[in-house]
Amino acid sequence: MSSIGLFRYPRLVWLLFVALLVAADQFAKTYFANTIALGSGIEVTSWFNLVHVLNTGAAFSILADAGGWPRYVFIAIGVVVVIGVTFASLMRRTDPFERKVGALVVAGGGGNLIDRIQSGAVVDYLDLHWRALHWPAFNLADIFVVAAVLAWLLLSLKLQLQATSKNQLPETGA
Repeated sequence: MSSIGLFRYPRLVWLLFVALLVAADQFAKTYFANTIALGSGIEVTSWFNLVHVLNTGAAFSILADAGGWPRYVFIAIGVVVVIGVTFASLMRRTDPFERKVGALVVAGGGGNLIDRIQSGAVVDYLDLHWRALHWPAFNLADIFVVAAVLAWLLLSLKLQLQATSKNQLPETGA
């Protein structure tokens, strides 16, 4: 039985999936930026808050206090990553799993890239903590990128285990 409808066009489905993820990320950032005052938060549980912070730095707020120059470096890196992964996902013969993981990278990188271009900072709104120890605030785009990295890591481990098991010779009794 042949595929019907949109799924006959996997590259178009990929683009639509990325667009949906970026839209969800941008919607969430806009919602929390308009709902929670900048610098404040709402306690949801004893270990989770919804907050509104702006991150001018990279992951974990690296270089956040370095002045304005990192903005352009992060924009350039974001553009290179989004274009490179998009090209790799759409132009090459790519495993369907790797294509999906690439979509997560492009959506996450693209969502944060939009923020950097528009305002010079990324809107973060999720705050995990244990007592006074807070993980740096993050957003949906960050979740997409972390999920992609974890998926690629698991795929690499699986492939490595398969290669190792193929290279082992069965023991023979004497």
